Amino acid sequence: MNQDISFRPVSEGTTNVFVFKNKETVKGPGIKEKVPFYNPTMEESRDLSVVVAQWLVSNSKKKVNFCDGLAASGIRGLRFANEVDGVFNVTINDWDKDCFELICRNIEKLDSKKAEASNLNLNILLSEKRFDYIDIDPFGSPIYFINAAMKSIKNNGIVAITATDTAALCGTYPKVCFRRYSAIPLHSYIMKEVGLRILLGVLCRMAGIYDKSIMPILSYSTDHYFRAYVRVISGVSQANISMNDFRMVKPDEMPWCISNDKEIGPLWMGKLHNKNILKYLRTILSDKKLNTKNLLYKQLELFEEETDAPSFFYTTDCLASLFKKSPPRLESVFSILKDKGFDVFRTQFSQTGFKTNAPKNEIEKEFK
Repeated sequence: MNQDISFRPVSEGTTNVFVFKNKETVKGPGIKEKVPFYNPTMEESRDLSVVVAQWLVSNSKKKVNFCDGLAASGIRGLRFANEVDGVFNVTINDWDKDCFELICRNIEKLDSKKAEASNLNLNILLSEKRFDYIDIDPFGSPIYFINAAMKSIKNNGIVAITATDTAALCGTYPKVCFRRYSAIPLHSYIMKEVGLRILLGVLCRMAGIYDKSIMPILSYSTDHYFRAYVRVISGVSQANISMNDFRMVKPDEMPWCISNDKEIGPLWMGKLHNKNILKYLRTILSDKKLNTKNLLYKQLELFEEETDAPSFFYTTDCLASLFKKSPPRLESVFSILKDKGFDVFRTQFSQTGFKTNAPKNEIEKEFK
């Protein structure tokens, strides 16, 4: 290992390991440095992945094989090995030599019999082995690994994907988005939902190549990345059903306060989450020692509410701007629409946002 590299101890959940010493702040998405960074900002994401991993093991009748594919310091895979209960094995992979040696060192430190280190290009690893869970958390776009992941994943397995190229997916760089994801984005106030649905759409399309379907367990957006957990199910009929939710979206299907006269997508237009699994995850969460437990409870509760909501959302700000009115309180909007018999839902994508099955003329009437 490079003698100039130094380390520091970190603790997440109930796991204590060494990471590369480079990033001092907890703010932001991380900065690419000479050695792969450990980003403390992602602890909440890793906490959630531990809960999802536990759900998979708890609901499997056989030994589960995990793959932490772009592991860097290996913290996610190491936490699986140390914090998930049950019968499983986790392959912690990174093709950087320094990372591989650090992963080996941490496996030895934890004295873990459930973890093994790998030093391969991820696409090669996925071509050689099949897994029940594949986690891909790259610096940038995950597009280069999705095809191999869909080929490698076993029936009813989980593919967990992070995308940090949010500027492309949100439409700031539409040519980049089209080149990488073969999709037309939309740079507007709904851009995060559109970007997340583009990512899910690519997962659906790539799964379909191998006669597989996807079922999103949960998927979400933050300021700095998109994250999706999808269950992959083998079978031509299921693949065909899944592909029905992968399509272009016409201008009249979008919130009418958006000025756009072109189709966008193709997008995943199915559900973003699975309500039954979310309820199970909240039960698991109560038994885990996690620093972000309270945040995750709120997050999972919001996802559960959002599960049955229509695609896309309004915000009180955009509607107030459209009608040149002061923005009403969100609680008032919910109360008025519910009193008239319509469904109204909060959304993860905006604190002033809401999803509803109320027709446009009804919303316009309330705001005018």
